[in-house]
Order: sequence, then C-alpha cells, then structure tokens
Amino acid sequence: MADYKALYTQKLTTPEAIAEMVQNDWLFGMDTGPSQAPAIMTAVANKIKNSDIKGVKVQTLLDIYPYEFYADNSLAGKMTGFSWFSSGGARKAVNGGYADLFPAYYRDIPRHIRTEYEYDAFCVEVSPMDSHGYFSLSLNGSYAEAMIDKAKRIFVEVNECQPRCLCGTQIHVSQVDAIVEYNHELPVLPPVVLDETSITIGNLIAEQIPDGACIQLGIGAIPDATGMALKAKHDLGIHTEMFTDSMVELIECGAVNNSKKQIHRNKSVTTFAFGSKRIYDFIDDNPAVEVLPVDYVNDPEVICKNDNMISINAALEVDFFGQVCAESVGTKHMSGSGGQIDYVRGACQSKGGKSFIAFTSTAKGGTISKIKPILTPGAICTTSKNDVDYIVTEYGIAHLRGRSLGDRTRQLIAIAHPDFRDELTFEAKKRGILI
Repeated sequence: MADYKALYTQKLTTPEAIAEMVQNDWLFGMDTGPSQAPAIMTAVANKIKNSDIKGVKVQTLLDIYPYEFYADNSLAGKMTGFSWFSSGGARKAVNGGYADLFPAYYRDIPRHIRTEYEYDAFCVEVSPMDSHGYFSLSLNGSYAEAMIDKAKRIFVEVNECQPRCLCGTQIHVSQVDAIVEYNHELPVLPPVVLDETSITIGNLIAEQIPDGACIQLGIGAIPDATGMALKAKHDLGIHTEMFTDSMVELIECGAVNNSKKQIHRNKSVTTFAFGSKRIYDFIDDNPAVEVLPVDYVNDPEVICKNDNMISINAALEVDFFGQVCAESVGTKHMSGSGGQIDYVRGACQSKGGKSFIAFTSTAKGGTISKIKPILTPGAICTTSKNDVDYIVTEYGIAHLRGRSLGDRTRQLIAIAHPDFRDELTFEAKKRGILI
C-alpha cells in the first residue's frame, strides 16, 4: 500500500515558498470563491508587489475574497485579475479599468479553458486528504477538472473547514505539486432579509410550481422567498447551478426528496455551493448531494431531461420586447451571464417546464421603472427576446413566450409599478406598438 501520508509530508510547504516560484507572465487559475486559495494568492501578491515580476494574470470566478489584484490598482501590469463572472471586488476593479472580464456562458468555460489556455498553476482549497490519498474539491464542481487538465502545476490549500463532498471532483496527492495548510472559516453570504415585496413575488411564483417539479433557484431575496413559499409542496427535486440555504430548508422540511426526477433520482445536483455554514455542514459526507462539472450541470440538453423543470432568476431591467438585462446598469458592469440563459432554455425545453425572471418593479426608491420601452443604452442583454418565458414583479406575472410584441407590451405594462404605467403606455403608442 502506498504511503500517501509520506507523499503529503514531502509536498507540504508554505505560501511564501510557492510565491518564490512565480515568474513573469505566469497564468494562475482558480474556480469559485469558496474553493479559492487565499493564503497562496496573498503570498503571491506580496511577492509580486515587492519585486520586478510583471505580467502575471489570475483567472477567477465568483470573487468573494479581497484579493490585492482586485483591490489595489498599483498592481496593474504586474498582477491582473480576469473574472469569468465579475462579482465582489472584481466588479469594482473591472469598472475601475484595472481588471478584465470574460463574457461567456458558464457552461462553456471548461471548453474555453481546454482549447484556449495553458495554466502555469491551478490553485484550489480542498478538504483534508482521505486514507486513499484523495482531496475533495468540496463545494466546487464548476470548471476545476478542466483547469486540472491544463495546469503545469497544482497547488492545494488544505482547510479542515472545507466539507468533504462524496459525489464531486477529487484530486489525488500524486497529482499535486505543493501543499499548504491554512485552516480558516469559509466565507459565507450574509442572511437575506425577506421584505414584503420579495415575499409577494415568491408566493406568485410558487403558485405556478406543481408538486413533483424540479427547481433551480438563483441568488438573492426573491429566489429565497420563493424557496420558503415552496415548503408546502411535495416531491420536489433539485437540479441547480448554485446550491442555496433555501434548498437545505426544503430538503430538511421534506418538500424536496428528488423522487420524481427523470435523471439523478434521489439526488440533489449542483455545480457549486455558497451560502451559510448550514449549507457546508449539510454537504459534508452527504451522498445525496452531487457537485458536478458545470458543462454537464448547466447543459440545457441535460436540464430539460427532468420534467416540470422550473428556473427562477433575477434581472435588472426588461424592455417591451422581453429582452432581459441581468449584467449591467447601462455600461456599468455588475456581473456575468452565469447560467441564466442555460436554465431558461433548459426549463423551456422540459416537459411541463417554466422559466421565471423575477424582480421588484422599481429601483432607486421607486424613482425608476425596471420595465422599460428599451433597455438602457449600453445595457447587456442576458436573455434574449426569443428565449424569455415568464416575467414576474410584485404586481403579477407576464407570460411572454410565443406572444406578439403588442401582447408582451400590454402584459409588461400591467405588472409595472402603477406610477409608470401611463408613461409606458404613452411610449408604446408613440412607437406604434399599441394602437
């Protein structure tokens, strides 16, 4: 039997020792926030800041740590962040002009990685090694396997607080070039406060979801409110991009048992998890949760195999055509495409499936309508007019799929805030949409 403990000890080192390996123009890869390697990245940034090294690039997704290359524009040209989604610190850096982003569907990232990039190092935080020499990538399926395939070096950061995912990506100690131990509490999302508007929207959506449906929930107050409104349902399933607190609640109360799914029956399927410690404890050693690669989980052809697939996602604004912007406020970047369109398409292709884009009807204290004649100039269209299905605000549900422009516009005006309905009607008539 191989002595994996001895191999582990042989590869054990410090973040600073790893940082000493870095050379000009290195490309680092990391995956979702909870699986990133903060000790290694901090040491690398400190090394670069105090040296002549330049041209180092770091690819990330779901940026929740305050990395120097996103927080300090003095590192521009020496160490630059490139985000596949652009949240947290990356959002500020991208809008500030000292970081960059990749426009991409989440499901396509593994293919881009395998065909377009060679990584000098892949850095990932893992659970402690098991008796067979394997580390679990715990909360992360995502695109880690693709980066492992394309990386010249693999650096792992072992954290005893990382849960051990039984049905997810594993990496063997023999594949690893260096090991760092850094025990710390995992980052968590602050609890979402469910206001009256979010609860109203959540209840409207829940009324449209039958027992036995398979659900995908996005992030935020409205998806959480919808999850809470589903607690009285029966035999629900989960096939989702992100595993959330509301899903744990639904499983533990018995509303979700995954018994009616056509694929992965009796299992909850996700590509990453992020939220509270409750989620992390739930996933630990739990064979009923499968954390799988995103090019499988987010493939619309896979999503639609479950009947009555329901997707619930958010938006910043929607126009009369039904074009959904979920990524920018005008030209100001807010986030990436993620998997919204994948689940819109997958749900709409599913037998009995439905896709909901939900948001409050106004912004900035009720001074701006999120339903508009046209998207704000410069706004990014995330979900196209041809893909959109249901739009939901606190004033009701508009069913746009397969409907004419005039019908779409009437329905959208009906669920806009009452303060803006006359103005929207005037604009629709002015454009010849309503006669």
